[in-house]
Amino acid sequence: MGIIFVVLAIATLAYTSVPSNSARSPDELISAASAHGGEPEAGFDPMYGWGTYHEPLIQSTLFKWDSNMSLVNDLATGYSVSEDSLVWTVTIRDDVKFTDGVALTAEDVAFSFNTAAVSAGYLDLTALERAEALNDTAVQFTLKNPRATFINTLGRLGIVPEHAYNDSYGQNPIGSGPYKFVQWDKGQQTIFERNEDYYGQKPYFKKFTILYLENDAAFAAAKKGDVDFAKITATSAREEVEGMKVVPVASYDSTYISLPLTPDTGNKTKDGYPIGNNITSDLAVRKALHVGIDRQSLIDDVLNGFGDKELTGVDHLPWVNPEAMVEDADPEEAVRILEEGGWTDTDGDGIVEKNGLKASLMLYYPSNNPDRQALALALADQVVKFGIELIPEGKSSNELITVKYANPSISGYGTNDLDPVYTSYLSSLAGGEYSNTGYYNNPKVDAYLIASQNSSTLEEAYNYVKLAAWDGSTGFSARGDAAKLYIIDPNYIFLVDDTLDIGTPKTQPHGGDPYGNIYDWKRIN
Repeated sequence: MGIIFVVLAIATLAYTSVPSNSARSPDELISAASAHGGEPEAGFDPMYGWGTYHEPLIQSTLFKWDSNMSLVNDLATGYSVSEDSLVWTVTIRDDVKFTDGVALTAEDVAFSFNTAAVSAGYLDLTALERAEALNDTAVQFTLKNPRATFINTLGRLGIVPEHAYNDSYGQNPIGSGPYKFVQWDKGQQTIFERNEDYYGQKPYFKKFTILYLENDAAFAAAKKGDVDFAKITATSAREEVEGMKVVPVASYDSTYISLPLTPDTGNKTKDGYPIGNNITSDLAVRKALHVGIDRQSLIDDVLNGFGDKELTGVDHLPWVNPEAMVEDADPEEAVRILEEGGWTDTDGDGIVEKNGLKASLMLYYPSNNPDRQALALALADQVVKFGIELIPEGKSSNELITVKYANPSISGYGTNDLDPVYTSYLSSLAGGEYSNTGYYNNPKVDAYLIASQNSSTLEEAYNYVKLAAWDGSTGFSARGDAAKLYIIDPNYIFLVDDTLDIGTPKTQPHGGDPYGNIYDWKRIN
């Protein structure tokens, strides 16, 4: 009981100390929405993941994505690629300064990418041989092999100052972005101020505070009028809040069930976690799940209609292969597939068996995510109708790591580049903490994915990924190996004060990018 009291006390402190809506200045913004799990554990350091898939606020990037998901210049003024696709040259602005007054040059860009290449961040820079400044406004990137998707990588890294970068940078960062760092009260909030020397479109809000609140506390803060903007769950969105409006934003953040693809032979990961499952390693079970579940019903009943169906993991992205899709909401077809695969209910208990093994599975979900809990329960109700038993159980993030290699678990991931496809299905990445947790291994798919990575044009890269999903005879999709059970793309749901105009938000990646268009936000009324 004492532990619960402390957690609640911290959550309350984080927002009861801020000015109420009526007391704060119109150009002050207070938010209870964070990207990628909330407070950045490693601080505000792009070398360790800050801003990789969301607006870094403090730092500039070479390129950005606009609300139409088109790549546009930020620091960059242009780029060129050599005929062999191994050398990329990017020119940058000459009018940019860090907030300590020192000019940003190509040396800082090269330093940032070379440092990130050897750091523990999320950005995949394995293709980068080196980055080097040609002069103050041109930086050259030399790749080990062609990588058409490297243009996306160039837009993912916040640029840090070489002269002021050290081990404590993440705790007190200096950048050249639209906001400058002011204060970080760990466990509670971070305060930013507008960078008056910013070279681009300056944000409307001069002071910007992000509160680190869990779902219930964020919703409570919104109801009290203590925040202008909050990320909420689909369950909370059913309740009206006076003076605020619900704004759902589409995502390409695919919610899926990871499925162990190898039998349980007693193998364990290097950390000692069990690998394999004798039920989900059976293709008939995986295919039955894909066609049997009713995704639209899950969206309507669990997410209050806030979401889209997801069949391939990339349904709404340029490299989707329509031929890889299967029809869902067909429990009779699921029964047929199971029977053809040798799974029948011989004892009349409603659960199919094969060789004495019942199709009964644990289904783990993050215990701090009420939407995924509700999804797990609804899935259990659906699949039992065609003979499969799912037993939902919530786990902490640390506990999920120990069970996900041997049991189905609900997860989510998605960005507007090809990285998730590679990390999900390349056999060489099997057993990573976040990559190929099902131990998928298909040599033909490997060949397609490697060819995609080595492509010299985006069109060529996309075509290889489409073949990896389904080439007419094999692939990772439901048409082939049914390696992951994709379910939905949930909307990101925000509560927005009636006096706040947030423009046209960007389609949200995994973890969210709530401030991706912060430049367009303003106070109205």
